Amino acid sequence: MKMKDQLQQVLNNEIPLTNAIGIKVENISNSMVCLKAPLDKNTNHKSTAFGGSLYSLSVLTGWSLVYVILKRFDINAHIVIQHSEIDYLYPVKNDFVACSEEVTETKINKFIKVYKRKGRARIMLDVKIMNGLERAVHFSGDYVIHK
Repeated sequence: MKMKDQLQQVLNNEIPLTNAIGIKVENISNSMVCLKAPLDKNTNHKSTAFGGSLYSLSVLTGWSLVYVILKRFDINAHIVIQHSEIDYLYPVKNDFVACSEEVTETKINKFIKVYKRKGRARIMLDVKIMNGLERAVHFSGDYVIHK
């Protein structure tokens, strides 16, 4: 099974919220993940994207990247969000895509090395949601993996 399909299955089966808000895996690589959600399932009273949905998609995008990294290194660990910050810069008026910022191999290797040594590791990831050419949302989260 391709990683994109495997990730979609995990999101659908293990995180029920993803079904409710219509999250789909848009793009995936070894160092980046993009998830998409439809506006029609995530609107607020202003007919723009609901802030909670933007936050959820951002958190899940970072979580998904950690999942992909762990699968790449054949590691089975728990993934949790420890700390996060989000800035809502512009309203989102269409279906929206959250993309993690590319993570360097150096950062990934350090993350995995710490986990293998201590059984626990943390990685900080940035996620963005664009509204056309403008960054509408900026999210930063610390993810922890543990046995």
